Amino acid sequence: MANSTKLTMAQALVLFMNNQYISVDGNESKFVHGVMGIFGHGNVVGLGQALQQYSKEIQFIQGKNEQDIAHACTAYAKQMNRRAIFACTASVGPGSLNLVTAAGTATVNRIPLLLLPADTFADRQPDPVLQQVENDSDYSVTANNSFKAVSRYWDRVTRPEQLMTACINAFRVLTDPERTGAVTLCLPQDVQAESYEYPNEFLAKRVWYIDRTPPALLAIHRAAEQIIAAKKPFIISGGGVRYSEAGRAIAEFSNQFKIPVAETQAGKGEIDSAQKYYVGCVGICGTKAANQLMKHADLIIAVGTKLNDFVTNSKGGLNSLDVPMVSINISRLDALKMGSLSVVADAREGIAALHDVLTERKYKSAYADEIEQEKNSWQIELASLSQLEPAEGLSQTRVLLELNKLLGESDVIVSASGSLPSDLERVWTVKAPGTYHLEYGFSCMGYETAGALGVKMAVPEKEVYVFVGDGAFLMSHSNLVTSLQEHKKINILLFNNNGHQCIHNLQRSQGVDSFGTEFRYREANTGELTGDYVSIDFTKVAEGYGVKAFKAETLIELKTALKLSREEKRSTLIEISVLPGTMTEGYANFWRVGTASVSESPAVQKAYEQLDAVVKTLRKY
Repeated sequence: MANSTKLTMAQALVLFMNNQYISVDGNESKFVHGVMGIFGHGNVVGLGQALQQYSKEIQFIQGKNEQDIAHACTAYAKQMNRRAIFACTASVGPGSLNLVTAAGTATVNRIPLLLLPADTFADRQPDPVLQQVENDSDYSVTANNSFKAVSRYWDRVTRPEQLMTACINAFRVLTDPERTGAVTLCLPQDVQAESYEYPNEFLAKRVWYIDRTPPALLAIHRAAEQIIAAKKPFIISGGGVRYSEAGRAIAEFSNQFKIPVAETQAGKGEIDSAQKYYVGCVGICGTKAANQLMKHADLIIAVGTKLNDFVTNSKGGLNSLDVPMVSINISRLDALKMGSLSVVADAREGIAALHDVLTERKYKSAYADEIEQEKNSWQIELASLSQLEPAEGLSQTRVLLELNKLLGESDVIVSASGSLPSDLERVWTVKAPGTYHLEYGFSCMGYETAGALGVKMAVPEKEVYVFVGDGAFLMSHSNLVTSLQEHKKINILLFNNNGHQCIHNLQRSQGVDSFGTEFRYREANTGELTGDYVSIDFTKVAEGYGVKAFKAETLIELKTALKLSREEKRSTLIEISVLPGTMTEGYANFWRVGTASVSESPAVQKAYEQLDAVVKTLRKY
């Protein structure tokens, strides 16, 4: 019996991917569910031939923009809790370079993304090949070297036999809860077609076991001593809680010891909002209740969060620079941030072990009625926001609160950039785990519609709604075509406020006059972008693709459009006209930006003085 099979490198790669499985908590499942891609001369007759040959074994989905398909693959893996992926391929040169932004998005968010960019000829014949970037000081460098900065693992397969170690290392990283992110295997187009006798052992079924990392007993006891010494601790629950499925354990911990718990964007929805000590999200986009309670805390318990300063306001959200932190994280890098007393462990394992020790020690916090008071105060604020009715048109915040009432319990919402994530983090009540899908590690414009497609691929039985501003929609919307092609219905809720109004608000808050952030015509008499708003009919763009589109300028029209869109079998778009500047404001927080230290404008000078005064009070590391 033969113990090897002669295959092209591309054929062996496809067969290998198709036979990878993972096991989590004893549950085994297939890991690679398909490939998304766009073919060009760099991959169509190599990897493309292999995908066609094995099309019954592994699905191929045709994309329309390389960055979009990589975002869709990222969203798929995120929605599948990192337990299933789609790989992504693109042709040599510009096609592959379009994947770089999405690679950064996946790596920042710790989402497994397998990228298979085509590369120039390994034998350097022809030379230079079409779309090659030549480096006259190092000819081994190609455009694909750009991926190194944003990949957790990078390799170039210059001989067919190298595929074996490349694949093993790639999947080692993809299935590592701590190190996962973008993995890039560069595939020279000649090598894709070269053959080799691949051992059948390499091609056989392989199971990757994702075991939960338990905490060290000494680390748990150190953390317990730190907590016992605190009277008013505060919990920040991050994305690691989601991937560890630790939401229930965090809620029980919070209830048992009377500790307020807040979430981050990545973790939002894992803890039931009706839980007694749940106070919403924390940070620059957090609720007033969470930010006020954190400000007066004497200890922070960070679970599964990398303590991004914007997301958690970790350097400016506390009254004292001396407030200690206990951090439970699978990543040692994250567990040590902010001088934390670290517990390197799976979030669920770590919080469960800490729960046992604190129960044995009969710990309770010293909170009286502060948590209830802050929660009640925030509910009053939400009630006020739900009554906003500007005479000129719709308030963005009011629209979101209305949509929160109208969407179903199992409907999944997707967003990524601009003011919409800020509002959603503050005011959106998540009705069920897994229905709040925000990319906010990178806050990457263009992720929105691509992300919605990826989510729909992961949960085809659910309605998926993407919340996107007009600016981000203009960056990327060709995913609508793919959604129609694949019969994957997505619903676009397009908030049209005539520009990048989130950044417009920011620049004005720092004393800068409106400049380059709104979509206005250039005036002939001044040469400036200060004319009327640019007129764009987004419904016609969508209808041109074959999407069912609606307009909504009132709440009644919005309700009607939403009802009709639910009845559709194809993708839909609702263009919602909202007034600029009608998103929520900050609550008890501070966002540091690079305000000019020298300016002719008194307003900018004042803004810098205010910023400088606050910066001097912030924690330095």
